[in-house]
Amino acid sequence: MKGVYFLISTLAILASATFLVSASDPGPLQDFCVALNDTNSAEAVFVNGKFCKDPKLANANDFFFSGLQNPRNTQNPLGSNVTAVNVDNLLGLNTLGISLARIDFAPNGLNPPHTHPRATEILVVLEGTLYVGFVTSNGDGNRLFTKVLNKGDVFVFPIGLIHFQLNVGKVNAVAFAGLSSQNPGVITIAKAVFGSQPPINPDVLAKAFQVDDNVVDYLQKQFWYDNN
Repeated sequence: MKGVYFLISTLAILASATFLVSASDPGPLQDFCVALNDTNSAEAVFVNGKFCKDPKLANANDFFFSGLQNPRNTQNPLGSNVTAVNVDNLLGLNTLGISLARIDFAPNGLNPPHTHPRATEILVVLEGTLYVGFVTSNGDGNRLFTKVLNKGDVFVFPIGLIHFQLNVGKVNAVAFAGLSSQNPGVITIAKAVFGSQPPINPDVLAKAFQVDDNVVDYLQKQFWYDNN
């Protein structure tokens, strides 16, 4: 009987472990899987949404990106510019579950409320002063967490939550963000809601925001700039 009990217990533990593993992204089973844009290559293997080149053909340039030291142009309606380094422009990131972004801000520049559906973000301020924050989910009461960050300060935005950064200083600001996905995705709230293609039915938005149809019509006619 002890043997049967041990076998049943072991199977139960294995079943639980299998469930937990399947509930998250699988880890890579090799050192790396450099993304390959040539999908017709005989050496291509499809992994994590990208085709991978033969590891024996990988080289140092597959893991290299240059240019983040240079200031970005922030002359746009938002006064900010996001330079992403992800699997689309650093192919060696494929399957590694990490990416990076440089964010430049003019005075009063804004990285508007947005979410990353696949990543937690950790932000460090290199220059300037930023007012940052995130809003929790409905079940948590949509609480707002904010902080004013100065040079060297770090702040974390949990995965999937709406967050923002505003330059409250009188000079340009620069921050770097690390994200826990090779392709974190970004959904800018205002653009997604009022700038979708095709547009969302105005009746839906008027009801959701409890405003007049004319307000929705006005907002849907605006040009929603994307700083990413």
